[in-house]
Amino acid sequence: MKVRAIIMALVCVSLHASLFGQDGKRAKIFGNVRDSEGNPVELVNISVKGTVIGTATNEKGYYSLSVNTGDSVVLVFSCLGYNKAERIIPELSQDMRLNVKMSYMSFELGEVSVTAHRVRMDMMEALDAGRLKILPDPAGGSIESLIVTYAGVSSNNELSSQYSVRGGNYDENIVYVNGLEVFRPFLIRSGQQEGLSFINPEMTENVQFSAGGFEARYGDKMSSVLDITYKKPEGLEGSAGVSLMGANAYVGSSTGRFTQMTGLRYKTNRSLLGTLDTDAEYDPDYTDLQTYMTYRLAPKLEADFLGNLSINNYNFIPHSRETLYGTARNPRTFRVFFDGKERDRFLTMFGAMTLKYTQNENVQYGIRASAFNSREEESYDITGVYDQRIAEAGTTTEEIISPLDVGGYHEHARNRLNSNVVNMGFFGTAKINAANTLKFGVNAQYEHIIDRISEWESRDSSGYSLPQTGATVNVVSNLFSDNKLESRRYSAYVQDVFKFRTGRGLYSITGGLRAGYWDYNNELIVSPRLSAGFIPNSNQNLTLRFAAGFYYQPPFYKELRITEQDASGNNIIKLNGKLKSQRSTHFIAGGDYTFRAVRRNFKFTSELYYKKLDAINPYTVDNVKIRYYGENCAKGYAMGIDMKFFGEFVPGADSWLSVSLMRSRQTINGTVHAPMPNDQQYNISLYFQDYFPGNRRAMINLKGVLSGGLPVTVPHKGWESFWHRTPPYRRVDIGFSYQIAGGKDAIMDRPFFSNFKNIWLGVDVFNLFDISNTNSYYWITDAYNQQHPVPNYLTGRQLNLRISVDF
Repeated sequence: MKVRAIIMALVCVSLHASLFGQDGKRAKIFGNVRDSEGNPVELVNISVKGTVIGTATNEKGYYSLSVNTGDSVVLVFSCLGYNKAERIIPELSQDMRLNVKMSYMSFELGEVSVTAHRVRMDMMEALDAGRLKILPDPAGGSIESLIVTYAGVSSNNELSSQYSVRGGNYDENIVYVNGLEVFRPFLIRSGQQEGLSFINPEMTENVQFSAGGFEARYGDKMSSVLDITYKKPEGLEGSAGVSLMGANAYVGSSTGRFTQMTGLRYKTNRSLLGTLDTDAEYDPDYTDLQTYMTYRLAPKLEADFLGNLSINNYNFIPHSRETLYGTARNPRTFRVFFDGKERDRFLTMFGAMTLKYTQNENVQYGIRASAFNSREEESYDITGVYDQRIAEAGTTTEEIISPLDVGGYHEHARNRLNSNVVNMGFFGTAKINAANTLKFGVNAQYEHIIDRISEWESRDSSGYSLPQTGATVNVVSNLFSDNKLESRRYSAYVQDVFKFRTGRGLYSITGGLRAGYWDYNNELIVSPRLSAGFIPNSNQNLTLRFAAGFYYQPPFYKELRITEQDASGNNIIKLNGKLKSQRSTHFIAGGDYTFRAVRRNFKFTSELYYKKLDAINPYTVDNVKIRYYGENCAKGYAMGIDMKFFGEFVPGADSWLSVSLMRSRQTINGTVHAPMPNDQQYNISLYFQDYFPGNRRAMINLKGVLSGGLPVTVPHKGWESFWHRTPPYRRVDIGFSYQIAGGKDAIMDRPFFSNFKNIWLGVDVFNLFDISNTNSYYWITDAYNQQHPVPNYLTGRQLNLRISVDF
């Protein structure tokens, strides 16, 4: 027994010495892990070789672990999709920083390499903004044009940067730039007026997007979040481009403590609008100027400023229109001769200042202040005289006979809206330990909006004023507003990100709580949210995700507007101070599976979702204009499945195919059952890249969309009267790009070209198959007050030339 006790004591002493060192001293090794592009890499496993000591990087790529001093230490860095890395520390005597750069795992296939895909455990999906340089996009190269090719996202208007996510409308999507919510004009009613998106792709570093189940730190919207981070230049850099659609220029610089970026964009889609059915003088003119500056006041204190000025002018003088529609057996033509013009102007300004303090590697906090101002003017006086005719089967437009209806109309508007939104907030991040990260923030917002609307439309059919009563002369519709809104909102959030490992695998759990109060309707909302991710040790190619939570959407100005009739029958807009927040309860389950086939890497992503909708404020959509009922008088649901197949179908070029199936329904006032206005039913989108055989400088980029038609209603009638679906939206855009110079070309050594990184020349063909897609309808009213729809077709085939340079 004594011998056995002595042996056990010796073993314990040996184990103690091996685990804690002979002198019992420990040292900390810490640092950051980044990929070859300088982006932080999350979920990297760091272990001390030959021991059970280990940790993992957080979302910023930071890690920290404690080891024995004295002997040499071998650290092993491993992560799915990256090559394993080892670092040897010959003798560790004190705390030290060790930064590591990991390269993507690649497999050589002749002249190209196939790169593995990154892993995500949360509900945010990363996008590569660099693809926009060669993306065929009628909107002029916007981030949103790439988003609409992702699963769960759809758009049926190539002239607009707005998009619908899982049955929601455009107002249900929130956009952040550097942690600041950005706004857009309120009076926009068509894609022709819209102009440029707020986001400047040339200034963008990171793009994160979630189609649902997003974290509590993101604001109160029901459908999606788009989170943009602008970059900080490390030196002098820039780019410039010009095309038939406009031009852009960007320059960035760094002097150590100070960095700045300035981007100027100009867009005119005059040539694209020329493919519409209406023969007119189109004069759209959109300009956007942005600047982003940072200054390091002290080693731990940094200030940054983001400024934006956007001027959108849209002038329109129509002459005539001819639309051929109907079926092969029952063709019809709608001809209009116009007089008058439209003149719109949208001026928006945005400025934001952020002061951020980094106390240490684990604690960071700061304050933000921003201001948004919008001055919007919409004026038009347009008269039209039309005839609608029906033709016999097989006749051409010149042979169309049999007049069906003749009439005229007069549309008038003098609309003005001024809005001011001022926001102040405090935010912070605290890493409690290697597996726990706490995020928190509070926010206060002041809103002041003045709205002046005066618009009406008169019609006549066969000489009779409509609606025809036999006693009075009436207008088909009118709308008047003289409102002012002044209110304050308050919100706060706290969330915890907890990551840990067990024998089964790696877990990531994010739980948070968000609360808000609006003094206009005295409503307090509380929104708990939870998401979880899991990577099993048995199959690290598989990632599983789940999310659930309450997502409230407090009303903004447009949602508050309710129409009432005065004694004279005029429609007057009032503000409903009793309107409450809409609510969407999200349940989402899905995952990713990465695999290799034909010696290439692929990833399949799928998500099932169900959204229970309560206190809905119903609405109708005409082009991109949303008209709300102004009451919480409906309930409903949205459910579906989103699938995305991503990979290098062609070696060295990423492509993907997205398929979405959905169903969304609403019940209004307990009696009216109808689909939601963005009930697309199905959506198939494709983004495909390829190189010309034997020439990797020449590329083809193709974007295709096939989606179900949207339900539409008769104007000013709502869902109670009648609805039908538009035809399916079908469109293919293709672009051909050639890299004239770049890299190690001999031409780059010449004096003129030595300052350039790349020079690209491109040709785009928009709407390759010249398909006439229906976006909305013009409704003809006959002498019996019956309305007949005439489709408003979107743009036809159009050629675009472009050239871009990087330096």
